[in-house]
Amino acid sequence: MTAEHPDAAKQLSVVAENVGSHLSEVSRDIADYVIGEIPDLRGDTTVVKMLYASVAENVATLLHIFENDMPVEKVEGPAAALEYARRLAQRGISLSAMVRAYRIGHWRLLQWCLDELNRHSADDDLATATNRRMLHVSFAYIDRVTEHVIVVYQQERDHWLLSQTAARAARVRDILAERDVDPDRAEPALGYRLRQNHVGLVAWLPTLTGEEDGLARLHRVTDEIARRLDCSARPLFVPRDAILIWAWLPFGSRSEVSWKVLSTVLEHSDPAIRMCAGGLGFGIDGFRATHRQALRTQELAAIADPTPQFTDFSTVAPIALMAANFDDMRAWVWDVLGPLAVDDENSARLRETAQIFLDNGCSYTATAGAQILHKNTVQYRIRKAEEIMGRPVQQGHTDLEVALRAVQYLGSTLLRTSPE
Repeated sequence: MTAEHPDAAKQLSVVAENVGSHLSEVSRDIADYVIGEIPDLRGDTTVVKMLYASVAENVATLLHIFENDMPVEKVEGPAAALEYARRLAQRGISLSAMVRAYRIGHWRLLQWCLDELNRHSADDDLATATNRRMLHVSFAYIDRVTEHVIVVYQQERDHWLLSQTAARAARVRDILAERDVDPDRAEPALGYRLRQNHVGLVAWLPTLTGEEDGLARLHRVTDEIARRLDCSARPLFVPRDAILIWAWLPFGSRSEVSWKVLSTVLEHSDPAIRMCAGGLGFGIDGFRATHRQALRTQELAAIADPTPQFTDFSTVAPIALMAANFDDMRAWVWDVLGPLAVDDENSARLRETAQIFLDNGCSYTATAGAQILHKNTVQYRIRKAEEIMGRPVQQGHTDLEVALRAVQYLGSTLLRTSPE
């Protein structure tokens, strides 16, 4: 590499002094340009003001380094820049947006310095050497400062999330414990509106392996579900441990939920995640009720074999309510199904046809269409099921429907291994 021109440092000092004489104009131009290029940094007046202060301090510091030939290794991040990093972390603005702001701001400052260098240097060799020195020093400065602000950002983000999560969890516990809660005070602490319709979720990962971040995965999928369901705001997310969360989806005044969309998003986003949902509930009472339903549904999912990826309470409500005493529930299913409650292929086939038959209003034709079978085959299977149970399918069909649905959901955990 060629030796540095002996006058490069002096020439860069002159450039810095001249650019610095317009410090306010230069800083504002750079900040305006950064905001124009990065939409995430707009909108919040306080944060925008802090951006202008951060830019001004960084520009002044770097020009001071140029002007006085200071070693970059002795420079710490400007106070305004560090405070701006903390504020971005608290606002949940991405780290990538902050780092990109430094790259774009750096480029814009170089334009000012290069223009100034072109105006005052007639010697091509000196101009080239000064330019090289300017690039070397400025990139070293940006590299050093961004390392500092990244550390500050991450530390603040971790601290902020921890404190916010703790405060949020405490408020949620108060609500669920049915303590007297003032919505006007609780909502700001939660960052979530209570006077609306909600759907409670319980989501978990069966296991966590390696270095993967389970909570990040659960958070990401919950946010995606809220987005795809057009929720009125971001969901309320409360970690319970490293692989289990409670959440509430905000539906505002809407009273319909597409469980199919929710299930599809979950399946496509992260097939390993398991999720249960309560029904739609309004206000604080609905907030509690939908959560209880989601928990009850999770208890049911925990004993199912295999564990389903997604279950909503409305689909399994009678079963979930009975599952509080599983032994009694199994005994009741055996009593309703009789010898049909056996874990074998033939019984499973007859149970499936009987369930579809009841779902279709006891229509042989509709059942045959649903199962793609001949009508005579359906009639044979229904007769066979009736013979095994010792009673007509249509007799006491409400109990039979619930029992068949329970077996469909919980699988072999409810069945005998052999006829008695």
